[in-house]
Amino acid sequence: MKVLIQGGRIVDPASGRDAVGDLAIAAGRIIAIGQAPEGFTPNRTLDARGCVVAPGLVDLAVRLREPGHEHEGMLESEMAAAVAGGITSAVCPPDTDPVLDEPGLVNMLRFRAEKLHQARVFPLGALTRSLAGQVLTEMVQLTEAGCVGFSLADVPLPNTQVLQRALQYDSTFGYTVWLRPQDADLSGGVAASGALATRMGLSGVPVMAETLALQKIFALVRATGARVHLCRLSSAEGVALVREARQSGLPVTCDVSIHSLHLTDLDIGYFDSRARLTPVLRQARDRDALREALADGTLTALVSDHNPVDADAKTLPFAEAEPGATAVELLLGAALKWGQDAGVSLQRTLATITHAPAQVLGTALGTLQASLGRLVEGGVADVCVFDPAAEWRVSPAALRSQGKHTPFDGYALPGRVRATLVGGHVAYEAPPAA
Repeated sequence: MKVLIQGGRIVDPASGRDAVGDLAIAAGRIIAIGQAPEGFTPNRTLDARGCVVAPGLVDLAVRLREPGHEHEGMLESEMAAAVAGGITSAVCPPDTDPVLDEPGLVNMLRFRAEKLHQARVFPLGALTRSLAGQVLTEMVQLTEAGCVGFSLADVPLPNTQVLQRALQYDSTFGYTVWLRPQDADLSGGVAASGALATRMGLSGVPVMAETLALQKIFALVRATGARVHLCRLSSAEGVALVREARQSGLPVTCDVSIHSLHLTDLDIGYFDSRARLTPVLRQARDRDALREALADGTLTALVSDHNPVDADAKTLPFAEAEPGATAVELLLGAALKWGQDAGVSLQRTLATITHAPAQVLGTALGTLQASLGRLVEGGVADVCVFDPAAEWRVSPAALRSQGKHTPFDGYALPGRVRATLVGGHVAYEAPPAA
């Protein structure tokens, strides 16, 4: 299959390229950037005039809800939502049912995803069996099955000795451990500790729940040399600790969700369960610190933290509602809005959702490492074509995800995806304007 993407503004943050031109694709690979080779005869031509042609988005936090939670999302619906949002690679946490702690389960998930011919799926294996925090999984076997790292998902950190052993093991084999910093004894609340939680009678999660966990993680990283990716930082104090750790040379990377980047605890409103999220939404000073840290590179990547939730689990009192929100279709728009508000260049904005998250995956990508999240001749043709001038309003009913709950309901976001290509295959193309 030969595809020509014609006349778009080609933006590749990894190389610094930003110029109008053509992108020629054959056999799933990019064969020319700027001008199509002489004699190139495409099977399909996509008119990208007025659009940005960027690397396909890489999302480090996408729950696909299979296996075990099919009432909240199916691979078909969530993969369709991903490519509609321009996402060509999605990292799936291990907290499925059953947990991804056996090679057979990982193989099954990858097989199901590959049959759909949509976004690439990169599973995280469970760090401990059943995510119980007691016995380490067979990480070599899980890696051979296709896991790109190991995680506890949203389970609080286990006892320090188990975590130390895990990091020692992973350092030996060069694996990356993905941890959400949260202290087990302090993270049981449903809202950020502060005046609003007190006034509403909601149990609070103090910032210390994050900072104590970070301090433990950094001490263990210093002792073991293990690579750690910190998932969904939420506080200004956490940002300061991460900045110090990175400046001292610790091998840590970090991401932040679109929710923490744009929203605060005030968005809970009158107990709006759509804002019942993990991690909890914090105060404006925390949001502002996260925005600045993403701009200056302290935070590596922006993620959707896609976690579709069934309607029955959301239409409950705030404290009883299941945390989570559908977000995979909002990642690009949320990133562009942050970039516009913060005065960040388009290249830097796109880097946080393309090249930078691909670098987090690193050698776990194998042969894809040199080209995922990039537009490079000879590299895989994972491409997102979007209209930066097209503003759209978030309407849950119009989302392709099976989950329809989002605190961004009604928000106006910039950037409408026109086409998404995965391995040179047109996985999504927007319907013509009415």
